[in-house]
Amino acid sequence: MSVTAPGRPRAAGGDRPRRRDPNRRLLVRARRRITVQVAGAISVMLALGGVLVYCVMLHGQSASAGRELAAAARSSPVAHPPPCVWLYEVRADGTVLSSPGAPAVLPVRAALGAGPALTRVTAGGRDYLIHTRARGGTIVQAAMDLRYQAAERDRLLRTLLGAEVAGLLAALLVGQVVSRRAIAPLGEALARQRRFAADVSHELRSPLTRLHTRAQLLSRRMRGGTDPILLIDEVDQLVDGTRQLGEVVEDLLRAARFKQLRGPFGPVDLAVLAAELAAAENARATLQRVAVEVRCDGPGEPVVRGVESALRRVLSALLDNALSHTGPGGHVWLTLSSGPASVLLTVRDDGAGLDPRDAERLFTRFEGARFGLGLALVREVVDGHDGTITADGRPGGGATFTVRLPAYRAGADGETPEPAWRRYHPPLPG
Repeated sequence: MSVTAPGRPRAAGGDRPRRRDPNRRLLVRARRRITVQVAGAISVMLALGGVLVYCVMLHGQSASAGRELAAAARSSPVAHPPPCVWLYEVRADGTVLSSPGAPAVLPVRAALGAGPALTRVTAGGRDYLIHTRARGGTIVQAAMDLRYQAAERDRLLRTLLGAEVAGLLAALLVGQVVSRRAIAPLGEALARQRRFAADVSHELRSPLTRLHTRAQLLSRRMRGGTDPILLIDEVDQLVDGTRQLGEVVEDLLRAARFKQLRGPFGPVDLAVLAAELAAAENARATLQRVAVEVRCDGPGEPVVRGVESALRRVLSALLDNALSHTGPGGHVWLTLSSGPASVLLTVRDDGAGLDPRDAERLFTRFEGARFGLGLALVREVVDGHDGTITADGRPGGGATFTVRLPAYRAGADGETPEPAWRRYHPPLPG
């Protein structure tokens, strides 16, 4: 059969396809946008730095070449020019002396009659930077082949492009890290919001169902002519149910307002809670033709230290879970036993049962459609009370849930407990 109540696995084939969480898509898009923006900003800064370095190098090459050519034209001998510089001397009779190995396409005769000047020319398919000036009774022209400077600029450009690519990859990694850290608080806030909404929907379902069922039966009996005096107990239980519902709502509102749910921690008699809940579920159990029995074993009282409203919801969730999986004619047993250090609560039914391999996963928060939320909340409350909960059973052979809580010891419980109980209802972000 298909099991639909919270806490038990669905039957094979009953799983619905998991829907993509719109909040997750929003976070992914925001993270990608931040990554692109951070990577783009870093890449732009690297590119601007590269352009600045290239411009500085270009200006430095031009200034250095001009100084070298001017110095060579002013004082260097034609036969022994500085490295990478050629000198040409044009005498009054028109003869030209040149440095060894000087290009034959030079000197540039159009610039010979000019005063001291720095000119860039193209001759023989190459670019040259020349400086022409008068020295004594001759005209001297110093020339430098610019291909070596161009080769240096090409090497620098390739280096800058490689650095830009490497910087872009590094920027993407940095952007990923920055975006994850920036989005983490938002993701946590959305997760807490979803968790709070799920807790509210689950926590209010059971008490509202009990109230609705009891109100229906009370209305039916009144219309049937039952003496109102005989219905006083039913009305009292209805009032108790509304009070317990108010406690649930108050706890949820405290969580939403950042208030610690510290307590009051104090002695809680689980036998009283079990009897109250069995009476509250009596109408539902009667309609389902399921017998609910409360037992107390052992000589001591099953009194624990905790928050009464929270422990009531633990018993309520376990009892609701048992009734949801027990068919007509079935039984549910709530057994309490106390020891010197702990109190044991066992909720057992002879209903649909469970697969022992799924026992631990039953307490995992709702994901997709396979498991429910109720037992996960139960574990959080039990953990907040320094207790443990386990599940056992077999398909078709019923299920047993066992809760172990520290026993209350008079005189050793005056201090305010640590806020571990807040784990049950973490505060919502503002």
